[in-house]
Amino acid sequence: MSKIIATMSITIAHPRASTHLSNGKIMRARHSGFNASIPLVARRVNHNVRPREALRVTAEVAAPVIKIGTRGSPLALAQAYMTRDLLKKSFPELANDGALEICIIKTTGDKVLDQPLADIGGKGLFTRELDVALLDGRIDIAVHSMKDVPTYLPEGTILPCMLPREDVRDAFISVKYDDLSDLPDGSLVGTASLRRQSQLLARFPGLKCVNFRGNVQSRIRKLQEGVVDCTLLAIAGLNRMDMTQHATKILDFDTMLPAVAQGAIGITCRTGDSKHMTYLESLNHEETRIAVECERSFLAALDGSCRTPIAGYARKEGDELKFNGLVAALDGSEILEISRVTKWSYADAIAAGKDAGAELKKQAPAEFFANLIEHGGSW
Repeated sequence: MSKIIATMSITIAHPRASTHLSNGKIMRARHSGFNASIPLVARRVNHNVRPREALRVTAEVAAPVIKIGTRGSPLALAQAYMTRDLLKKSFPELANDGALEICIIKTTGDKVLDQPLADIGGKGLFTRELDVALLDGRIDIAVHSMKDVPTYLPEGTILPCMLPREDVRDAFISVKYDDLSDLPDGSLVGTASLRRQSQLLARFPGLKCVNFRGNVQSRIRKLQEGVVDCTLLAIAGLNRMDMTQHATKILDFDTMLPAVAQGAIGITCRTGDSKHMTYLESLNHEETRIAVECERSFLAALDGSCRTPIAGYARKEGDELKFNGLVAALDGSEILEISRVTKWSYADAIAAGKDAGAELKKQAPAEFFANLIEHGGSW
């Protein structure tokens, strides 16, 4: 007797049903719009089977394999989701529901929005609480905008991964003007960045820079409400949130040299945590890491923080690394610039950045650094 293949339709009475498996996973049944075709042996089929609702079975882990720590801003979350998706794509076991958990950690920089960054402390404003959560085990990895990460890492943490770098340039944003050169004297520029302020005032001393903090969305809203005449934002963040329509003009490097590590995402984990190090090392983009560490070695040599107008950009051109950096007076009255060209390697990149920073520190007048809080000054 020949076999006749029929289709069995399974109707689920409850939206979710589950059972625990011996391997620690949970098998969950969910409603689905797809048909589950299950072969059956039948003697005959007297009518067409019309499935009402079908069964889809998915594997779900009982506890997260990786807890991903992040700040709660829309940009920070976009970067955490990017990290999550890359991990899922690279490791099939992390594609199961619940294998990856996003954990939001509020940092000092997120809590205090009514003061300039320079007034509430220079280093670690957006990373300190994430470091603590990492070290006490509440999270397994932490996703950072690399320009927020101090040049030192807390003991017990490492940085084995940087994702491919975005566009490093700054964007000019205004609803009134098409270019910085169109701004009349007295125009209000919203920025909390001393780096941007000093470079702007060097070219356009008639502008007035005012503190302008908050997430990207709130800053654009304030701009549209007329609180300021323009602002500057990293184009990388606008790209990651699909908000580039707000960019009036992208500034070239001669106009605005970017912040050290701008456009780069770094991911930290605990020292000695081989499991999570293995995951992260597979995502690392070495070209980004070499360039960013060159810039960070430059910053470290200058002992720079967000209270110091410093900019730096390293990139690969052919088989060479090219670096440009600057340090400026707060009012833009003086800017010292430096450049380096060296072989493209991690060791040479670190050496070039360190050497450039040391040379600029020797060249800079004492007042460039004398007013830092750590030196007894007011900023």
